[in-house]
Amino acid sequence: MTPDSIVLALLNSRPVIDGTPQDALADDTEGRRWLRTHGGRGSEGELLFTRRARDLLDRVVRGTAPAPTLAEVVARAHKVPHLDVDGLRWELVVDEDERFAVDAILAWDELRRGAPGRLRACANPECTLFLLDRSHANRARWCSMAICGNRMKARRHHERTRAAGG
Repeated sequence: MTPDSIVLALLNSRPVIDGTPQDALADDTEGRRWLRTHGGRGSEGELLFTRRARDLLDRVVRGTAPAPTLAEVVARAHKVPHLDVDGLRWELVVDEDERFAVDAILAWDELRRGAPGRLRACANPECTLFLLDRSHANRARWCSMAICGNRMKARRHHERTRAAGG
């Protein structure tokens, strides 16, 4: 998985489907399966740590918590330099139960630095998903134009029509 896909997968693991909130990590068995599908090991410890990291990351990306909130996720991780004939490379040293979550936080930081403001919550207040705006103008608002975009445009049209007496 690419760094941005890891971040989006984790943040979007709590969709609202047909008006009902879902959580891919809530059930232990399904949560471990979700982790294995997305590159994790699927251990119980990894699931618990990832749930906490997702909650914190969600708050940071929504702007309801500052970035240092994520410090507890990466507190025990560090990188060790290795120099060989190909040059310098950095190895992430982290407890295996924390690796998936730490990788997601590192990927979020890479996105934050490389594409500032591009990762954000969907503008539909009934949606819980996030989007990574890849448009040139950086004006995307919805996780999906086909779903949330059309709903919001139809809602605004209906409100304008009703307000105009039509």
